[in-house]
Amino acid sequence: MARTLALLGASQPFDPSHRMTTSWILPPHLLAICRLILSIYIFTTIFFIFGWNGAHHRPDSSRHSFSFFTNLGYWGLAFYFLFTSLHTFSYAQTGRSLLQRWPVVLQVAHTVLYTTVVTFPILVTAVFWAILYNGIWFPSEFQGWSNTSQHALNTVFAAFEIFLTRTSPPPPAHLPFLVILLALYLALAYLTHATAGFYPYSFLDPSKGRGKLAGYILGILVAACVIFGIVWVIIWVRRWLTETKLGKHGKFAKHTRANDEDMMEMASERMK
Repeated sequence: MARTLALLGASQPFDPSHRMTTSWILPPHLLAICRLILSIYIFTTIFFIFGWNGAHHRPDSSRHSFSFFTNLGYWGLAFYFLFTSLHTFSYAQTGRSLLQRWPVVLQVAHTVLYTTVVTFPILVTAVFWAILYNGIWFPSEFQGWSNTSQHALNTVFAAFEIFLTRTSPPPPAHLPFLVILLALYLALAYLTHATAGFYPYSFLDPSKGRGKLAGYILGILVAACVIFGIVWVIIWVRRWLTETKLGKHGKFAKHTRANDEDMMEMASERMK
């Protein structure tokens, strides 16, 4: 069990050097505030879009939104930043995050959620602007803002976690989870067609060519794996540059009392 948890990035005791709740440049309270602001912005965007759809007699657009990978990922971003802000606030106040007190299964779930947050938004951005966007800017300010928020700023939010925190590279053992989530979404897309009569994305329509459909599905799967690898390398380089080269080992809460295990982990990480 201990080996499995280590492979999943949830070795026990969990996160002894507080990588999930600290930054190499931002103090813990400021990091928590930034994460909370991002969560508030994302939730505000989601509910403003719901309100706009309702005011313009488009309730179906809000109901159908849960069939789109973009929107599901945006909800994931919102909840990730909400919970991680709470974890960071609790660490800043007490020196120990709520996440470190949670059951192991929730710790594993949080690490997998982190991996999706630094991977899927980039995939969404790439697919939207490379495949779905027709090259003509949106006809209204609302459409321009909503699409920019969901298909461009989502990657900015992911970049915040990639570049400004002390997190470690996502474990390779998380790759199967990403593949499973993509497969589950594919099932949801076809369930949507069977129950609501539409494909969330036009390229999922097999009537346009099964070979073309298979190419899109395989291409997106490969792209997700490539993005995972690129993000892994970027985070590794960020750690090496900030900690090994610049000596910025993190901004910690004043309540943190580094024990021998913490110091051994940080010393080991500096040698990598």
